Amino acid sequence: MIPALVVVGVLLLFLLIWVVVIYNTLVGLKNHIREAWADIDTELKRRYDLIPNLVETVKGYAAHERETLEKVIEMRRRCMDNRAGVAEQAADERDLVGSLAKVIALAEAYPDLKADEHYAKLHQELVNTEDRIQAARRFYNGNVRDYRNTVEKFPSSLVAGMFGFTLEEYFKVDPSVREVPSAEF
Repeated sequence: MIPALVVVGVLLLFLLIWVVVIYNTLVGLKNHIREAWADIDTELKRRYDLIPNLVETVKGYAAHERETLEKVIEMRRRCMDNRAGVAEQAADERDLVGSLAKVIALAEAYPDLKADEHYAKLHQELVNTEDRIQAARRFYNGNVRDYRNTVEKFPSSLVAGMFGFTLEEYFKVDPSVREVPSAEF
């Protein structure tokens, strides 16, 4: 009887240790996701700070494109104010990227704007920021993938379900600018 109790006690101890290890793994992965989202948020704020300068520069050359420029500013405000979930932020970011792409396209129609040194610097800074956003997004989505794998795979899914760990959303947004257009004439 005593050896059976010892075996049961050892098995329960191993089960408890396994649950603690899986729980701590899930908590660690969840914290990695939060940290990665903070990195994305920092880069998005950097983009938001660049947009007004870019719009003002374009305004000087394309005053009659007021509606396009106002839409970018409105989308920027909406994105900055958005504190909802990842899916809602991604939807707003997609709208902002679309509006911003229209502003960038205006430069193609205005050779003087395209050649403007201030515009070129702002555009290059936006390209660099987009690269950082994409890198942060890939890091975030990698953390989400690892977390989702742990939450969904058996037997760790049992612990995840027991403690209420839910799936996180991927952050999917295309870059607003892919490369700096050539300013050669």
